[in-house]
Amino acid sequence: MSDQQNQGPIARFLAASPDSVGKTIIVAVSLCLFASMVVSLAAVSLRPVQEANKLRDKQVNVLQVAGVYEPGIDVAEAFSAFEPRVLDLASGEFTDEFDANSFDDLAAADDPELSVALTDDPAGIGRKAKYRVIYLLKDTDGALDKVILPIHGYGLWSTLYGFIALENNGNDIYGLQFYQHGETPGLGAEVDNPRWKALWSGKKLRDDAGDLQINVSKSTSAAGPDYHIDALAGATLTSVGVDNLVKFWMGDEGYGPFLAKLKAGEI
Repeated sequence: MSDQQNQGPIARFLAASPDSVGKTIIVAVSLCLFASMVVSLAAVSLRPVQEANKLRDKQVNVLQVAGVYEPGIDVAEAFSAFEPRVLDLASGEFTDEFDANSFDDLAAADDPELSVALTDDPAGIGRKAKYRVIYLLKDTDGALDKVILPIHGYGLWSTLYGFIALENNGNDIYGLQFYQHGETPGLGAEVDNPRWKALWSGKKLRDDAGDLQINVSKSTSAAGPDYHIDALAGATLTSVGVDNLVKFWMGDEGYGPFLAKLKAGEI
């Protein structure tokens, strides 16, 4: 029996040529396993930081759409002026069934118990959560100043997630902005352009008869300029998507029942 045959497997591995097939495979697999362990460990250890950053980003967007964000401010302190409430979309009333600070309405949309499948689905979201977390901004006297409503829907390439801020009458738009989407840079991604976002300020959702008239299009509708936002140049499908999702969430399937109660002074 040769000396090599008398050696153990580790000794034979170390003695093998660096170019041998077996040694190459073992080294490659070992490196892959080690790298995957490092990545997994980093992902787990950084998750709290990622969640904290995600929460802060959401708070910044709420502050921005409400017009109260300034660079350098204490985001958490500024956000404390907002009162989060869980809204039952069907009834248009608040519910204490869930904790507004922890309820994930986007995750709820995937839960059959907390959501409904949409048959008429202009926003392209498939399912709608029965409950949404909205944000109330009150003035120094405790009176309602603005309402911040989360909205989302499909554009050209992606689902756009954002917020719309309404004045306390529930009809006048203060601002709109999206915080997550995958639309085409320079075209559909112009939803992030400050000049286009500024077009929403002062527009109205409904006319005096209570009909939803807000529209995003190339030309002004018969309802008039108070309800019109110019479509994005060269981004027709993204503009149509924004038009659809805003109408959906401001309509009867979305926040319509709540906005009616707000207008009637019942909120």
